[in-house]
Amino acid sequence: MFKKQYDELATKVNDYLRITLDSMKKYPKIIFDSMEYSLFAGGKRLRPVMLLASHKLLEGDLEESLPLAGGLEMIHTYSLVHDDLPAMDNDDFRRGVPTNHKVFGEGIAILCGDALLNLAYETMIDNALRRPEKLINHLNAINTIAKAAGIRGMIGGQVVDLENEGKDIDPDILQYIHEHKTGALFMASLKASIMLEDPPENISKALLEYGKSLGLAFQIIDDILDVVGDDKKLGKMTGRDREKDKATYVDKYGLEKSWSIAKELCDNAIAQISIFGPEGEFFIQLANFIIDRHN
Repeated sequence: MFKKQYDELATKVNDYLRITLDSMKKYPKIIFDSMEYSLFAGGKRLRPVMLLASHKLLEGDLEESLPLAGGLEMIHTYSLVHDDLPAMDNDDFRRGVPTNHKVFGEGIAILCGDALLNLAYETMIDNALRRPEKLINHLNAINTIAKAAGIRGMIGGQVVDLENEGKDIDPDILQYIHEHKTGALFMASLKASIMLEDPPENISKALLEYGKSLGLAFQIIDDILDVVGDDKKLGKMTGRDREKDKATYVDKYGLEKSWSIAKELCDNAIAQISIFGPEGEFFIQLANFIIDRHN
């Protein structure tokens, strides 16, 4: 049941992204080819699925939130394209295929990321302007995503990550990196839905705590998989974190302790969802999916 629901939401996102990109394909062709290459390289669509699922949980209209979900995935994809560049992580493979700059060159890869980021905001703002009755709600949702993607979120985490390569860092800094570099967009996917529907405070608090715990757990599992994962299942080379001397939970705490922390975080996320009763089952299964994942 969970897989069916997840796949249905992911398909909605894929269809929306396809229609959006196809409607814009013009000269110069290479930039659209580059955007399409990374946008449809087989991602899990986890963040937009969380946005749609939480909006559905709050009894919202998914057609209203779909452009936000699509925009969020564009932002996530742009971050991966830039993250793979030689100046950053210098990765050759992503999701089982050569990274964008390996196919299109560094210059086009940089512009591809820039284009995806700008298209994300164009898409979300166009949607907001078509909904004058909820314009403020949508602007708040877009603002939430912008903050999560910027210096107070994902980019801030990436900067601290780069600054601390090769260093023995404090646990607080390690947590900051993971909560911002990865966790910020998890939180944003849920907070955007909250901005759209303005639920009671206890509901908002539960969803945000769920997102915070799950986002950190996801990145810790990523750290673990970089050590024990299978290259083919992951779609990228393992051992890259250690090779680049990156700060990870495994490096700081070891495999067993890292796994224990991730499991505890997922358990906490599940506990938050109890407030929704049976309606929250999808999010319980999503947490289990995160802790059990192999890619």
